[in-house]
Amino acid sequence: MSDQHREEQEMEAEALEAIFDTAFEIHSSEQPFVWAVKLVPVDCGGDADEEETANHVMVKLIATIPSAYPEENLPQLDLEILKGLSEDNKKELLQLANEEAEANEGMGSIYAVCEAVREWLADNNVKGLDDASMHAQMMRKAKDAERKEAQAAQQFESQKKNQEMSQAEKEELMVRKRREDGTPVTETSFTEWWAKFSAETAQKKEDKKVAAAEDSKDKKAADLAIVIEERLTGFQIFSEKSGMFNLEKLEAAAEEMENDTNALDDVEEGLFDDDDDLDDLDFDSEDDDDDEDSDEEPDI
Repeated sequence: MSDQHREEQEMEAEALEAIFDTAFEIHSSEQPFVWAVKLVPVDCGGDADEEETANHVMVKLIATIPSAYPEENLPQLDLEILKGLSEDNKKELLQLANEEAEANEGMGSIYAVCEAVREWLADNNVKGLDDASMHAQMMRKAKDAERKEAQAAQQFESQKKNQEMSQAEKEELMVRKRREDGTPVTETSFTEWWAKFSAETAQKKEDKKVAAAEDSKDKKAADLAIVIEERLTGFQIFSEKSGMFNLEKLEAAAEEMENDTNALDDVEEGLFDDDDDLDDLDFDSEDDDDDEDSDEEPDI
């Protein structure tokens, strides 16, 4: 056994243990490995009492793993009946298990085999399968025949449904065929098409005209609103032309005068308080000089 085969087998054992939990057992950890899995129709989560009540049949699958499994060899399978099955059932189940292993040749197949066996148990989870009496065997055969007939009918209906095309699929196929073949043009079909095309074209032109007219009306209304908003009132026009009643200009002038008055208040009054300088001025001498000049006769 190569290291690669051993590693693959150990990984498959870990996966089976993770899936089946305590139902999976390793009977031999040396080559050849021997694994066992307890299989029941209804998983009751480990509740032993509920499991015993809900399951009328159960088995244990025992797999002996060859050294070159899974690439070169198939597992050697066996079944141990735990409840409710006969030897004939065991043979049937064992054959089913080997067929499933062959279907998965070249890959890990134990899980697939377990699922196939479990499904059979679920379909046959009834009391009395281990009864070897003639009556019990006849009843089982009748049930088997009924089950097989139901399965055959189900398969037939499924195939029939797949073969039958729905109405929508038929219509789609017809449309595709018409597109591929094309539509033959006759005088009648062309006349009908031309009338329809002309009517659609005329309607589109009319719709464009109506839309253009609506846009024009909206534009004119917007322009008029702008003109009305910007137009001066009669009072504004009169004030601008006559220069009267322009309140804004009057308020500006009054504010300017007030600013000028405040500027005069800032003049230093101390410059004009010195009366002594004014007393030193000889205003009388200047007047006398003027009188003398006026008394002198002018030279002729």
